[in-house]
Amino acid sequence: MTHPDKALVIFSGGQDSTTCLIQAIARYGREQVHTITFQYGQRHAIELERARWIAADLGVHQTVLDLSLMQQITHNALMDKTAAIENSVGGPPNTFVDGRNALFLLYAAIYAKGQGIAHIITGVCETDFSGYPDCRDVFVKSMNVTLNLAMDYAFQLHTPLMYLTKAQTWALADDLGCLNYVRQHTHTCYAGVAGGCGQCPACVLRERGLAEYLAHKAVV
Repeated sequence: MTHPDKALVIFSGGQDSTTCLIQAIARYGREQVHTITFQYGQRHAIELERARWIAADLGVHQTVLDLSLMQQITHNALMDKTAAIENSVGGPPNTFVDGRNALFLLYAAIYAKGQGIAHIITGVCETDFSGYPDCRDVFVKSMNVTLNLAMDYAFQLHTPLMYLTKAQTWALADDLGCLNYVRQHTHTCYAGVAGGCGQCPACVLRERGLAEYLAHKAVV
């Protein structure tokens, strides 16, 4: 049986997914929202601690899945603590994990169908494009079709941040009344440094967006 008023959020404990989670709670209600978190050997495993803490603090159901088998078949700087994090010229950055979002959406869909959930929410975004092909709208739409066909189930994949800049994502958090919560409790740093290293692409994008939003808010 499908429950049209229930939603599943793919939840990492980072800025984007936490903003999506709080928005989902506001829309569907706390008891109607589930989260799913993936452990895949990421070097910034502190995000798993943040995800567990936030899910418990917000009072939502959380499932954590072990996808560490990915370490056996792909290599990248996001899963190798000894690799330098850097952007590539003419291709995805070396933090790109082949197939990650495809697997996340697949396993999220399997879980969602088992719970009678049709709405799946993910915080991917292509406006502040970091070179990740699996964050594009065309990819998510193609996965929506594929999952519906594969499981004969009417999944609806939602990407509320798809066309927002990072500054606009901070603005959304502020509109939801959770700007300071997101600032204080989420983890974004690829290097896994608590509070952020301030140098990796994720930290730079986060802080630049926040500064832009706060500057705009001060003027308005």
